[in-house]
Amino acid sequence: MRRSVTAVVVSGALLSLGATCEPAAAPPPTASATASAKAAGAEPSTTASTASPKVEKRTVTETRVIPFKTRRVEDPDLAEGGTKVRSRGRTGLKKLTYELTITNGKRTRKKLIRQEVTRAPVTRVIAVGTRQSRRCDPNYSPCVPIAGDVDCAGGEGNGPAYAQGPVRVVGSDIYDLDRDGDGIGCDG
Repeated sequence: MRRSVTAVVVSGALLSLGATCEPAAAPPPTASATASAKAAGAEPSTTASTASPKVEKRTVTETRVIPFKTRRVEDPDLAEGGTKVRSRGRTGLKKLTYELTITNGKRTRKKLIRQEVTRAPVTRVIAVGTRQSRRCDPNYSPCVPIAGDVDCAGGEGNGPAYAQGPVRVVGSDIYDLDRDGDGIGCDG
């Protein structure tokens, strides 16, 4: 059985009498149409809406080393130029907490939200000797200073240097400290 449908065109619009007309659904894009759109740099049209980006926030903690400092101090008990470690240095530690923002699987932001020193560094202290080494005349033992003139301490000489006696003469008696010639100076 055939039904006839009467159609009337009114002002450019098609009206159908006796039957219900619905607009036909658009056919899905064909594989060739999709390939052509990609080649042209356009995205193929879809009826689904574009997905919003996936944003995730995480908190991470890192530990960093704080280097120690070195301080030098003068020490008159050490020979000039000598050094001795008085206090060993020790590195410190600090904990840094960051908030990471991850968008679609990629880190897009790293923000420091807290830092805390968990172990303070300790300064290394090195003593540097400043004591002048005594220069001794090799002709006497124990040490007799080298000077323009040396006299026995407590005697009648006018220095500028003095020897604490008794001292043994082991070479030449250049300062005339052994006046009696027995090999011992400043003994009287």
